[in-house]
Amino acid sequence: MTMTRRMLIAIGLAFVLPLSSPEAAFAASPAPVEGRHGMVVTAQHLASEIGVDVLKKGGNAVDAAVAVGYALAVAYPNAGNIGGGGFMTIRFKDGRSTFLDFRERAPLAATKTMYLDKDGNPVKGASLDGYLAVGVPGSVAGFETARAKYGTLSRQDLMAPAIALAKDGFLLDQGDAATFARGAERLAKDPEAAKIFLKADGSPYRSGERLMQPDLAATLTAISDNGPDGFYKGQAAEAIAAASQKGGGILSKDDFAQYKVRELKPVTCSYRGYEIISSPPPSSGGVIICEILNVLEGYPLGYLGAGSADTVHVMAEAMRYAYVDRNSALGDPDFVDNPVSKLLDKGYAAEIRAKIDPYRAGVSKDLMPEGFGEHMETTHYSIIDDEGNAVAVTYTLNGSFGAGVVAPGTGVLLNNEMDDFTQKPGVPNLYGLVQGEANAIQPKKTPLSSMSPTVVAKDGKPFMVIGSPGGSRIITITLEAIVNVIDHGMDIQEAIDAPRIHHQWLPDTLSIEPHGLSPDTLKMLAGMGYHLDVAEEGKTWGQAAGILVGGKSLGEIEAGGGARYNGAMDSRSGSGEALGY
Repeated sequence: MTMTRRMLIAIGLAFVLPLSSPEAAFAASPAPVEGRHGMVVTAQHLASEIGVDVLKKGGNAVDAAVAVGYALAVAYPNAGNIGGGGFMTIRFKDGRSTFLDFRERAPLAATKTMYLDKDGNPVKGASLDGYLAVGVPGSVAGFETARAKYGTLSRQDLMAPAIALAKDGFLLDQGDAATFARGAERLAKDPEAAKIFLKADGSPYRSGERLMQPDLAATLTAISDNGPDGFYKGQAAEAIAAASQKGGGILSKDDFAQYKVRELKPVTCSYRGYEIISSPPPSSGGVIICEILNVLEGYPLGYLGAGSADTVHVMAEAMRYAYVDRNSALGDPDFVDNPVSKLLDKGYAAEIRAKIDPYRAGVSKDLMPEGFGEHMETTHYSIIDDEGNAVAVTYTLNGSFGAGVVAPGTGVLLNNEMDDFTQKPGVPNLYGLVQGEANAIQPKKTPLSSMSPTVVAKDGKPFMVIGSPGGSRIITITLEAIVNVIDHGMDIQEAIDAPRIHHQWLPDTLSIEPHGLSPDTLKMLAGMGYHLDVAEEGKTWGQAAGILVGGKSLGEIEAGGGARYNGAMDSRSGSGEALGY
């Protein structure tokens, strides 16, 4: 590392030098998919096809998002859902934006200590497995709220493709089959789930075989006919509540009847002249992405280079400081006074930069606040229509196939979202997040999330639609895709496919995807004091779905533009597809 570069990091110069072309360095990625009138990018190709069909029939991006959401509940059951919940960020063609929170809620009978034993220690698996782990699902209410307020087509039109997929079945591809193979052991523990998702001999379905879900088709038909009441006040709610009581859970019919969607103002911030529009609390995603970007804005990342020790160092430290704030200060806004203004303040970011040693890694335990004591199980899709309405949706069951349980007769896989609450301050959850009192369990409270459905705008026009699954790494996956496009000049496919790094404060490790950094860079980072966790071969994370408007890369846009819409589905995805028309 040259002294010049060290000095640049130390003084935090707030400019970016001209970028050189990254084409040769990232030639392994396929070209982005082009579209003139619309683009749909999802983790399951059948859902992408359904979304594009909606756009072709005159539906807008919200219509397509609703149809895709229901389709994924059928064709992507490890994460697509009507038994879970999520977030939707919408940027309208006129520049307005809004955010729908249809995240799961804690049941009315939930208590702060419900997952602790008599000695106050967490009971292993209690917040992950079976009915006690289930939060009140929100997806059905969320989709109908979006459709009724901002869509143009009927519920019946938008749900018909998903109902047909469930009733008639669909042929699994290799990616689908691999997902079922990984989940077979979990699904086998629940007789109803096994009956649907495993063959009679208990083996998983294979590529080329047909999966049919008649019970789910009946539940979807009830929703199509009767709206949300067909789920929240119908046979599905009664069956889930009864199965929960029988299975040691606490869900009741009142939990379903009282569920409400929240419409909130998105979090917004600026980064090098771009407007970031993302998820507010109860998501930590938008706030923490903006906090990290505010810190990074003071460094010339384009000059330092993608994957250099300098760039990784400042990114890791920005992540470290931001995740302290995420894990200790944020929670459901109906229960917690979130310090959003402070965390979004450019002056606060400057204070963080001043604390970053340009030569050494920070030490996480030194940042412990006073009083302190999400993987492929989520899925994201990005959509834009011919008029420029952009929708980003991230929704989840939390763990793969959620709690692994299906109430008899419903066909609905249920979430294990209660694990996203703080069981006990200082105790890590499924994703290793160590969280505080702000995220403690309370009835009707929403657990803190990392889901980050994000739209980026430039000069009043849509520029990028982006998001990803990945548990606690959703924030950094989404962030890195944005940085890779704006700072490093990558095209949208390269930006999504590029190897990832992640730091979440605790544990104090810098996680790196396989082949993510060169041996020389790893050696330099280790010498700076980082505890490196390089993933094993094949252990990548996230399945980002992105759209870039006006060209495949920033360079092409600035040179006069290319295709109107450019879509990219993460190459880590087994069965996803970007599809335009």
